[in-house]
Amino acid sequence: MSDERPAILFTAFEPSGDDLGAAAIRALKERRPDLQIFAWGGAGMAAAGATVVERTGDDAVVGLPGPGKILEHIRLNKRIAAWIEEHRPILHVPVDSPAANFPICKESKKRGIPVAHLAAPQLWAWAPWRIRKLRRLTNHVMCLLPFEPEWFQSRGVPATFIGHPLFDREIEDIAELKERDEAGPLRLGVMPGSRPKELSRHLPLMLEVLRSLRATWPELEIRFAVQEEAAAGRVRELAQESGGLPENAEIVAGEYSVARVASWADVCLTKSGTVTLHITRQRCPMVVVYRTLTIAYVLIGRWLLTTNDRAMPNLIAGRRIVDEFVPHVGGAAPIEAAVRSLLMDSGKRERVRADLETVASKFEGHHAADAAADVILNLIDQKNGPGGT
Repeated sequence: MSDERPAILFTAFEPSGDDLGAAAIRALKERRPDLQIFAWGGAGMAAAGATVVERTGDDAVVGLPGPGKILEHIRLNKRIAAWIEEHRPILHVPVDSPAANFPICKESKKRGIPVAHLAAPQLWAWAPWRIRKLRRLTNHVMCLLPFEPEWFQSRGVPATFIGHPLFDREIEDIAELKERDEAGPLRLGVMPGSRPKELSRHLPLMLEVLRSLRATWPELEIRFAVQEEAAAGRVRELAQESGGLPENAEIVAGEYSVARVASWADVCLTKSGTVTLHITRQRCPMVVVYRTLTIAYVLIGRWLLTTNDRAMPNLIAGRRIVDEFVPHVGGAAPIEAAVRSLLMDSGKRERVRADLETVASKFEGHHAADAAADVILNLIDQKNGPGGT
C-alpha cells in the first residue's frame, strides 16, 4: 500500500459484481474521499475510485467452468492471498459469486480480517447446508432481496436488507413510448437473455410459443429486449435456424431495453433472474421460464432446489403471483397456455399488476449503494474502535 491509511479490498468476478461493487465504492468515496479501496474487479470499480490490482470478470463463465478455468482461478486465489498477507486490508468485501469468493474469504478470516458479503449467496434456494460455511466466512451479509435477512439471521448470520441497485437507478427513455391504445392489438414483450448460452437455451422454446400465439392473434405485437446489438444479431441468427422471427417483430437493444419493452407490453415472456425485477418495476404481468437439461435436473437439480417458487417476484411476495416454469424440462404447450391466459384476461392482468406493485413497494425507501456504505463503514468503525485492531 502507498501509506498507512485503512484500506478495503473488494473482490468480484462477473460484470454484474463489478457494477454492484462500483456503486458501493462510489458511495464510500463520497463520504470518505481519503479511504483507500483496492479491488480485483473491472472497469466499473476503477471508474468509481478503486485501485484495481487485477482485472477480473471480462471472461466470466456461465455454468460449470472447465479444467483450464479452474486452474486459472487457483492461481488467481494464490495471488490474492499473497496480496492480503502483505497488505492486510481492514475489511474484505466479496461481491456476489460465492463459489469464486469463498476461498478468498477463508484467507481473509485466517488473518483476522472481517468479511462483509455484498449480495447474499442464494443458499435459501439450493444447498442450504452451506450456511455453516458462510457462518465461518463472513461477519455480515448485505442482502438485495427483502426476505433474505430473516432467513440468514435465523441461522446465525448477521444480515441487512440494503435494497436492490436496479431500483436505485433512474430509467431513461421510457417517456418516448406511446400511451397504450386499449382498442389496439395486444402487446407481448420477450426477454430471452443476452448471453449466447442463454439465447440458445431459451429462444427456440420462446419462438415456438410465439408461433402458437400468433395463430390465435395474427395482429399480436411482439418486441424482444436484449442488452446489446451483438445479442440482437444472435437472436436473428438463432431465429433463422427455426423458421425466422415472427412477422413484424422488433428487437430493442440497449441498457434500458427491458424497462422500455416492459413499459410498452401488456404481458412479458421472460427468462428467470434479475430481469424479472426490471419487469416488476414496470408492473408488467409476466410468465417466467428457465429451460434446463432434463438429465441434469432429474439427477441433480431437483434434490438441491429447496423452494417451490424460484422466480424473484414470487419469492419476494411469499406466494405465486406470476406463472413460472423454473426449471422447465418439457415443451412449449404449458408456457403458451400461461401466456395465453394473461393475454385473454384483462382482469387477471390487473390483479398481477397489483401484486407486482406490492412487491416493488418493498424496495421503496432503500438505496442499495448508500446502505452498503453504511454497513461497511460501521464494520470499519467497530474494528477501529475500543477493542478493535
